Amino acid sequence: MEASRTAKSAHRLFQENPMLAYELHQIRSAELRRQAADARLAREAVRVRRAARHAETTGDAAEPDATHTVGRGRRRFPRTA
Repeated sequence: MEASRTAKSAHRLFQENPMLAYELHQIRSAELRRQAADARLAREAVRVRRAARHAETTGDAAEPDATHTVGRGRRRFPRTA
């Protein structure tokens, strides 16, 4: 019962102040982008370690700079209302 009352009061607060809802949406979006960037970084680290292990087993001595790739990435522009 308390949770539904809290949800209703939050909904009313967002209706009365749409800028608050917008700002919370921006915060959530930024957090999701950070999590996605962390996941990409972790995948890249795993890929580099896997490539290094493969190079060791095959006898190919790859330079450390050759295994690290830096992409241009996706440019993020701030959105406007």
